[in-house]
Amino acid sequence: MPHPPLVAARLCRRLLPSTRRVFPRAMASSSTAAAAAAQQAAGGVAARARAEYEEVLGRLSSLISQKVRAHTGNRGNQWELMGRYIQILELEEPIARMKVIHVAGTKGKGSTCTFTESILRSCGFRTGLFTSPHLMDVRERFRLDGVDISEEKFLKYFWWCWNKLQEKTDDDIPMPPYFRFIALLAFKIFSAEQVDVALLEVGLGGKFDATNVVKEPVVCGISSLGYDHMEILGNTLGEIAGEKAGIFKKGVSAYTAPQPEEAMVSLKKRASELGISLQVADPLKPHHLKDQHLGLQGEHQYINAGLAVALASTWLEKQGHVDRMPLNRTDPLPDEFIKGLSSASLQGRAQIVPDSQVNSEEEPNSSLVFYLDGAHSPESMEICARWFSNVTKEDKRVPSSMEQSQTSGKSRKILLFNCMSVRDPMRLLPHLLDTSTQNGLHFDLALFVPNQSQYNKLGSNTSAPAEPEEIDLSWQLSLQTVWEKLLHGDKGLNSTDSSETSLVFESLPLAIEWLRKNAREDLSTSYQVLVTGSLHLIGDILRLLKK
Repeated sequence: MPHPPLVAARLCRRLLPSTRRVFPRAMASSSTAAAAAAQQAAGGVAARARAEYEEVLGRLSSLISQKVRAHTGNRGNQWELMGRYIQILELEEPIARMKVIHVAGTKGKGSTCTFTESILRSCGFRTGLFTSPHLMDVRERFRLDGVDISEEKFLKYFWWCWNKLQEKTDDDIPMPPYFRFIALLAFKIFSAEQVDVALLEVGLGGKFDATNVVKEPVVCGISSLGYDHMEILGNTLGEIAGEKAGIFKKGVSAYTAPQPEEAMVSLKKRASELGISLQVADPLKPHHLKDQHLGLQGEHQYINAGLAVALASTWLEKQGHVDRMPLNRTDPLPDEFIKGLSSASLQGRAQIVPDSQVNSEEEPNSSLVFYLDGAHSPESMEICARWFSNVTKEDKRVPSSMEQSQTSGKSRKILLFNCMSVRDPMRLLPHLLDTSTQNGLHFDLALFVPNQSQYNKLGSNTSAPAEPEEIDLSWQLSLQTVWEKLLHGDKGLNSTDSSETSLVFESLPLAIEWLRKNAREDLSTSYQVLVTGSLHLIGDILRLLKK
C-alpha cells in the first residue's frame, strides 16, 4: 500500500477541477420566463431561510463557553439560575405537566432513550426525544415522533426563547450557556408540541445537569456506568455513580442496567436515602424479540434494550396503560415493543456506511466501508473493538449492497482515530488494541486526524478552510506516539516499522481522499475502516461522506 510522507514533510494537496459553468439558452416563451421567475423567487426564499438558519447557528455558537470542562461552573455553581430562566420562559407549569422519562449514565444512555422512544411511538404515543451531542445538525437533538424537528419549527421556537431571554437577562442574570439554552429549548418544543412523553438524556453527570430541573419525572433510568468526565464527576466509580444518581427523585421509580459493585453500592445508597426502590433491568435475550434483530447493532445493545423495556413498561403502567405492558420477564415481548426495538435508529453507534464514491456501479470492484462508533471511554472502546471484530470477520455482515465486491476475501483493517484532549489516550487506545487482539483482529494501519468540526459552526454546512494557515497537530502526533509505543514498545516512532503502521493527516478530507485512492488502486482488497474515539469525529465523517 503506498503511503504519503509524514506530516513533517507536509502532505500534498490536489487541486479540484474547476467547476464548469453552463449558460441557459434564451427563453423561448413567456411561460418559460414565468417559470424561471418563479424558480428564482423560490431560490430567493430558500436563500433567506438558509441565511436565517446560519444566523441562528451563530447565535448558538456565541453561548459556547471557552472555559475548560472542569471549571466550577460545571460543578453546579449558579445552578439556581436555571430556575430563573424557566421563570423567564414561563415554563414552570409546562414542565410540571410533562410526562418525562429521565436517563443518565456513562455508556448507552442515548441508545436507551432511543429504544424507549421507539417502543412508545410504536404503541401509538406522540414522543419527544432530547439527546446529545448532535453529529451533523443541531436539530438532531430534538426529535418529534422519531424525526428531527423541522427547520421551520426549530427557528420559531429558537427565536421565542432567545428573544425572551435577551430581554430579561443582564449582568446579574447572564444568558444561559449553550447546553442550558439547548435544554430550555427542548422543554419549550416538547410543551408547545404537546408530546405525550418526553425522553430526556442527561448531558453530563446528573445532579447539576440542565435536564435535572424536572422535579417529578414518571421514571428514571441509569445506563451502564464507567470512567468518563472524571475531571468533573470524580475519580472513582462510586463518585461517578453518586453524580448520576442525582436524577433520582423521592416517590419516582428508578431502574438501572447491571453495574459494577462499587457503582451499585453508590446508586443503592442514594435510592435508600430517598426511600425508593432501585430495580435492576435484566438484559434482553433474542427470544424476547422472537429472534428479530435489534435496530442498533452490537451485543451490548441487549443491555440498553433491557433497560428501555423496563422504562417503557413503567411509563405505560403509571399512565394507566397496563394492557400494553409485557406480561412477565420471560415470555416474548408484545409486538409493539418488538417493532419499536427492531426499528430504532441512532447515527454514529455501530453504524456501517459503504463509501458511495468508491462502491459505485462505475467501480463495482472497489470496496471501502466505514464502521462508525462514537466510543470515547475505556469500557466503550472494548465494546467497539468486539463489535468491529465480529462484524468484519470473513465479511459475513457487510451490507448486501457490498456483497458483489467481496470477491477475494482479502481485507485491510484500518483505524481512523481522534479523541478530545481532555481524555487520556492511555485509557482508550490500550483497551481498543488489546480487545481487538483478543478477538483475532489486527489493524494494518492507524490514521490520526484533527476533527473537521473545529472549523464549523454548530451543524453548519460551511466547509473548513481549503488552506488553513496554521494547523496544530501536536495532539494527533501524541496519539500516534501512544499507538506506536503500544505496538513497538519503547522504540515507538523510532521503530523501522512505525511508518508502516501509523500516519498523521492534516485534515479528515485528506485522509478520506487517501483511503479512496488506495481502494481504487487496489481492487483485490476490501478496505474496512473503523472510525472511533469521538462523536464529533463521527459527525464530521458523516457530513463529508454525504456530500
